[in-house]
Amino acid sequence: MLISDYIATIIEEMLSEGGGVTEVRRNDLASRIGCVPSQINYVITSRFTPERGYIIESRRGGGGYIRIIKAQMTKDQYLMHFFHAISEGLDEKNASAFILNLFERGIIDEREALIIRSALCGSSLEKIHPAQRNIVRADIMRHIIMSLMN
Repeated sequence: MLISDYIATIIEEMLSEGGGVTEVRRNDLASRIGCVPSQINYVITSRFTPERGYIIESRRGGGGYIRIIKAQMTKDQYLMHFFHAISEGLDEKNASAFILNLFERGIIDEREALIIRSALCGSSLEKIHPAQRNIVRADIMRHIIMSLMN
C-alpha cells in the first residue's frame, strides 16, 4: 500500500469515527505514520477536495489543525456545493472526479456518468481553442448540475 493510500485510509477512519468530521494535526499524524507533514498536506489537498464532497477548514499556529468535514447534505444542497466548487475552468481530471462523486452518491447512474464524461472529454472539445476548453468544460458541468436539481 502506498503511503498516500495509507494516510487517506487513516483520515477516512477518523472521519467515520467522528461522524463525518475530524481535526487533523499534521505533525501528530505524520509522527504516528512515520512520514513528513507535507505528505499529509498532499493527501488532504488531493483526495479530500470539494469535488469529492469535503469541506476543509484550517487554523494555523501552535495549536493549529486542519478540519475535514464530509458534507452531509440533501441532493440539491450537494449539487449546489458542487456548482460553487467549480471554478472558472475545469480540467478533464477534476471533471472526472466530479462525475465519479455524483455516481458514487447515487445522483447519476453509470450510463449518465459515461455520457457526461464523454461530453466533457478532450476529444469532444477539440474544436474549441485550447485556452478556452477548461472554461467551456466548467460551463457545461454547471449546466449539467443545474439540470440535475429538482
